[in-house]
Amino acid sequence: MSRTLTRKDPSNFKTLPLLVEAAPDGLRYQSLGQPLSFAQMLARRRPLVLEDASQFTVELANLGVSVRLSLRLHGRDYWLLVRQHRSDRGDTVLKLISGYVPAHELNLPLLTAIQEVAEECLLESSEGWLAGRFVDTWLPTPYHDRLRYRESCHFRLLPLSGAARPVQCGSLILQERPRAYVHLPTSSLQLIYDFSLELPREARQLSLFHVDECLEDGQLVARLERRRPDIYLLALQRGVPSGELFTLRKGVLLPAATRGLWLSESFAEQDGWLVRDERIRWKDWLADCRAGQCPTLRA
Repeated sequence: MSRTLTRKDPSNFKTLPLLVEAAPDGLRYQSLGQPLSFAQMLARRRPLVLEDASQFTVELANLGVSVRLSLRLHGRDYWLLVRQHRSDRGDTVLKLISGYVPAHELNLPLLTAIQEVAEECLLESSEGWLAGRFVDTWLPTPYHDRLRYRESCHFRLLPLSGAARPVQCGSLILQERPRAYVHLPTSSLQLIYDFSLELPREARQLSLFHVDECLEDGQLVARLERRRPDIYLLALQRGVPSGELFTLRKGVLLPAATRGLWLSESFAEQDGWLVRDERIRWKDWLADCRAGQCPTLRA
């Protein structure tokens, strides 16, 4: 049975279109024009054509962020993936935790990234739900009026080494060095932050759940569905995806089926600053990884 956690008015969300200038050694973006509503932003996310993958100047619909969370559990390393049905693209994929950057955080998308972790990745122990910290900053607890968060136990997010090429917002270099790409099918700039998630030792019988907002009757509704946790642990072997996929329930790893799975475009091949695909088939991506040509590791 699902449990409603929040209801929001989507008209409260505002973002800004971008002007992006890319060169072989770095990328710079800045806001352009007037703020856009959620509907106006979606209307601008139309396919784009760029001939030069390394150097260009282009106007884009929006800025998006994703977080690749690495987790060590029972002596093994994992990436956390979430399942999402994308109504605007008519598909269902496994993807990284992600979201749209609002106008007021355009120059500090890290804030959006950690907010998305707090909203989408829920950790439940036998004694309640876990709040989190990014280094020394507390993450928000967006469902505090619906869920009982523990006060004496929390997880930690720590930044991992970033991408080689710098990304700038105006004259400001993003210090966490996220990976950046322009997604041509949606005319958007995407940033991927690399974090590790450290679990507290005292957390027992841990379960992981994904909560995502869906548009229902003109409202953005977030629900917790215990029967479909929709968050997955992708096992790594010496830093390379092994192909094993699990859910975590009360401290127990449960194997998940991978037949027919697709991954979002952040796992697809990146050419210079460009990603041209909407998605990539799980088995094709895994074959590339096993051949030492994993797009995710090389980007």
